[in-house]
Amino acid sequence: MSRTAPEIEAKSAETITFRGFVFLTKSKELRTVEGKAVTLRSQSAEVLSVLASRPGEIVSKDALMQAVWPDTFVTEDSLTQCIADIRRALGDDAHVIVETLPKRGYRLNTDPSDAADPNAGTARAKTRFSQRGFILVAVVLVAAAIGAYYGAEIWRAAPVRSSDMPRIAILPFDDMSAGADKGYLSDAVAEGIVTELARSKTYAVIARNSSFRYRGKPVDIRQIGEELGVDYLLEGSQQKAGDRLKVTAQLLNAHDGSHVWANTYNREIGDLFVVQEEIIRTLAARVGQRIERPLPQSDAARVSALSYLLMGSAANKKDFSAAGNELLRQFSLKAIEADPNSQFGYIGLAWSYRFDSVFWHKQENNPDEALKRAAEYADKAILLAPDDANAHQIRAQIHSEAGEIEQAIAQFDQAIALNPSASNILEGSAAPLLFAGRTDEAIDRIEQAKGIDPFYPDWYNWDMGWALYEKNDCGAALTAMRKMSPIPIGAHRMLAGIYACLGNQREAKEALAVFLKDSPGDSISKQRKQWEKNWTAPGPLERWIGHMRIAGLPE
Repeated sequence: MSRTAPEIEAKSAETITFRGFVFLTKSKELRTVEGKAVTLRSQSAEVLSVLASRPGEIVSKDALMQAVWPDTFVTEDSLTQCIADIRRALGDDAHVIVETLPKRGYRLNTDPSDAADPNAGTARAKTRFSQRGFILVAVVLVAAAIGAYYGAEIWRAAPVRSSDMPRIAILPFDDMSAGADKGYLSDAVAEGIVTELARSKTYAVIARNSSFRYRGKPVDIRQIGEELGVDYLLEGSQQKAGDRLKVTAQLLNAHDGSHVWANTYNREIGDLFVVQEEIIRTLAARVGQRIERPLPQSDAARVSALSYLLMGSAANKKDFSAAGNELLRQFSLKAIEADPNSQFGYIGLAWSYRFDSVFWHKQENNPDEALKRAAEYADKAILLAPDDANAHQIRAQIHSEAGEIEQAIAQFDQAIALNPSASNILEGSAAPLLFAGRTDEAIDRIEQAKGIDPFYPDWYNWDMGWALYEKNDCGAALTAMRKMSPIPIGAHRMLAGIYACLGNQREAKEALAVFLKDSPGDSISKQRKQWEKNWTAPGPLERWIGHMRIAGLPE
């Protein structure tokens, strides 16, 4: 935590007024300017109290969490839920009163001159609210219109520091292996370091999607540092020859390109995970804080199992089809044969049966049976490796497909705690939150994912479009969708719903026609059957069905 509770000293004012509300700082009560009490959960009231003690100032997430939960371990999800609770109480759908500053924290926008005793300033607050509120709304609307017209980069911003932790990017390690040994372990070392270093909370770690984009490119340390907004870069290489493994690693200062530390490891191949841990401990001791924990289990069988999973995943990614999925399954079975006590093969099988259920329906055209088998393999992986974020991620996906939304959210939260640098897991967790009606939290998750993944993929914009549609901010949703270049065919159904929301029936019909070229059998009844088990929040499904009718989707 970058700041402690004593650093957040309350102001002398007994009340804080904002947008027609009054917060009593001593009793931590929220009221309307007319004096009517507004209900807040106790922890939400505590969060609002901290923000109210520093009106108009940015308060970091770390400072808020330390102030409200000083002796309790909680994830940022607890804070996000409190912020969402406060916004609901204030009717702050536009996030104007409680403002999110991506990667920096939150700010309570108030008029400090309204801080007075509880019974003073009510008339002034009402007058100022009506006048300044109108002006603020007008400014927001004009800015939104300009942004929508020009396709302004509303959501993408330069990386901003979220805490005082040093920021680091792990570059892909060069693979110096020869022949059949080349390729399959090329990312294993670097990916393992990304995951474990992020989990240790020693560094703020950039997501692999952004740091690995520099693969095979000339390395200009300072340029990469500026593009990713980091303080340090770790680069290296690995070479596998038979049962031997050679790993080199060097830590560089991203601001001036100087070397901080370097080392070479010559080991048996079975020591792969131990080498990862030794690199992590050295990095932590050099720049962060000392890490004390047992060395991980590591042997040749375990490394072989990981290699087979990587081979299968690469094959499926290269050919995302029923045939590619079958290759993933066969490699996963080999992984289990190599080491039945490691989680890797079971993770691969869980993904393959999940793909069967959603895309290929190979289990005798029974997607439910395929999803059931996927759940069994995911549970086995978690049993063998309860600290593997990837095992919890696939289980979360399966829960979501099965309509078990609360279980999906819980599994995603566990996966995020185990690997905070996995932007794909953070972003993926937005879907069940949206199904549950927790729209503001979903938007915050997507923003967090973008913050640690400056070169995030286009489908993040697709999900942001969906989230903003759910928020009924369809102008901003359209802007988010237009950031995709080109807009995928599959996204045109979402685009049709957004156009229908905006009242643009012609554009809605045109967008849906593009989607139906690839999915000619879609219909209202199929949409209802597909989504009714997922949308647990009341109302959104019927709103979606209504917009699909406007777009011309047949019954």
